[in-house]
Amino acid sequence: MKLAIHKLDWYIIKKFIGTYFFSIGLIISIAVVFDYAEKMDDFYKYNAPLKEIIFSYYLNFIPYFANLFSSLFIFISVIFFTSKMAYNTEIIAILSSGVSFKRLMWPYFLASAFLAILSFLLSGYIIPPANKNRLEFEWTYVKPNAKVDAVDLHRQIEPDVFLYLSNFNSYNDIAKDLSIEKFENGNLKSKLICDYAKWDTAKTKWTVHNYYIRTFENSKEIVTSGYSMDTTLNVMPSDLTTRKAFVQGMNNYELKQYIEAQKMQGATVEEFEVERYSRFAYPFSTFILALIGVTLSSRKTRGGMGLNIGIGLLISFTYILFMRFTAMFAVGGSLPPAIAVWIPNILFAVIGVWLYRKAPK
Repeated sequence: MKLAIHKLDWYIIKKFIGTYFFSIGLIISIAVVFDYAEKMDDFYKYNAPLKEIIFSYYLNFIPYFANLFSSLFIFISVIFFTSKMAYNTEIIAILSSGVSFKRLMWPYFLASAFLAILSFLLSGYIIPPANKNRLEFEWTYVKPNAKVDAVDLHRQIEPDVFLYLSNFNSYNDIAKDLSIEKFENGNLKSKLICDYAKWDTAKTKWTVHNYYIRTFENSKEIVTSGYSMDTTLNVMPSDLTTRKAFVQGMNNYELKQYIEAQKMQGATVEEFEVERYSRFAYPFSTFILALIGVTLSSRKTRGGMGLNIGIGLLISFTYILFMRFTAMFAVGGSLPPAIAVWIPNILFAVIGVWLYRKAPK
């Protein structure tokens, strides 16, 4: 079977990609209007400049929103234009001319490959820098108090170095009841305890106050104390504060490095791993949903295009719901993140293959 790109292939590819960009552009326009109406009071309350609203927020909001729902609109696009082709008996004419159903799938998968690669590049490398600007805008002009400060934090910050603090205040960058323990070959070598530590933005260092240090050498304990002292603590204030969806501002490499650092510190990383694996699994769903869409809409039905579109919406929303559902199990620790993220793709791939085998050829 020759898989060269012919005029018929270009015809289907143009319809696929054209319908997709038209539908995603239409829904983005509506989303921007509703989002502005929802956040208009916040923009006014926090004096957001018009230039910042347009260039820092909405210019970065559009690619994020488009990629977030790309699989949904890929599926709807396939259902819509394929149903229209079937209704106009174009599919019947193509198959009657000697083109096999398998060969008919070729341009669909070419267009899916283009959109999947675009989605992967957007989610992994292009959207994260844009998200940094968008999220900073939101934290400044929409949700300036969207910080969650650390409470009763226990963390490994370096190999054999452990940190504890009772609470951290992000507004004045003060960590209270801080202690640092250093071990060597499993034995405690020193322990620093202080009433509080404050981040010095000029020196980019922590300054501990009302401290004392216990050092253990040759079975002897040496105690030193003082009012204040600069430290080389390998922790930034941002490490003690989390903001919702802040990992969206990291590209694939930064996210991988961050997960490794959090694992070393003993932090919970399931939510971050779900985000990382989703950036690989989500673009792959383009092929699966395209396969299901073609097999469902490639023949005339009594309900016409409306029935096909309705079935397509039901399946696509089921896929998105199932994807969120399995992600919750991963975050809760019931499933490994990689398995949880790929389960919807595997399940719907099986459904797609079954529908393909049952589709009239």
